Amino acid sequence: MVTTDRTAIVTAADSGIGRAAAVALAADGFDVGITWHTDEAGAEATAAEVREHGARAVVTHLDVADIPACGDVVDGLVQELGGLDVFVNNAGAGIQTPFLDVEIDQWRHVLDVDLTGAFVCLQRAARHMVAAGRGGRLIAVTSVHAHQPMVGSSAYDAAKHGLSGLMKNIALELGSSGISAVSVAPGEIATAMTGNEDVDPNTVRRPGIPMGRPGDAREVAALIAFLASPKAAYISGASVVIDGGMLQMGPQAGADLTSDEWRTV
Repeated sequence: MVTTDRTAIVTAADSGIGRAAAVALAADGFDVGITWHTDEAGAEATAAEVREHGARAVVTHLDVADIPACGDVVDGLVQELGGLDVFVNNAGAGIQTPFLDVEIDQWRHVLDVDLTGAFVCLQRAARHMVAAGRGGRLIAVTSVHAHQPMVGSSAYDAAKHGLSGLMKNIALELGSSGISAVSVAPGEIATAMTGNEDVDPNTVRRPGIPMGRPGDAREVAALIAFLASPKAAYISGASVVIDGGMLQMGPQAGADLTSDEWRTV
């Protein structure tokens, strides 16, 4: 166990990538603020794992779509933790609906959660880092779809493209304060969102991914923990893709498709 006085917040840490990231950061010596939206029991289970590493865990409810009140939750966590060194924006939402059928309320909700709420939370976190004067790390979990679109994901794609662009701007503006801003762009990861939570990714066959399988949430968490470490101090403004080679499949997949089924959700 590594013992330091470092602190981190991971949003939506009740399961999946968020839980794995919170535990990985705790293993590296961070006290961790854990937020949940609908699964309080899941968040408490994450907290228990964090404490097994000798780290402190603070658990609170966060609805990122509650704007700007979501920022007040971040402020409260920072106060309770006694500071903030790393903020991981992991909360997200999406829909699978053809562009022509997306309702404006659906669009607004996805943009509120994935972009506007993320902006509010990242800004509050950054303000604390600037005020403390010791730098910090802002890490946003985006998606491969911040790089390439997918049929039926117009709102999600737009929001994740926007969040990736926001992180680049933060890197420009806050670098002089010693704050880095990096996007982590996962492909398919075995989590509840993809219907494979608690499944060994090596048992799931994915012919369309060069690695032949989905990713493990702990693999994404390991990347997040690295980006939060001193070894990654000079990485800023980048979008680091972790997708088993999925994004390289464009021409290959296009050449191998034999029907128009991909055009529908």
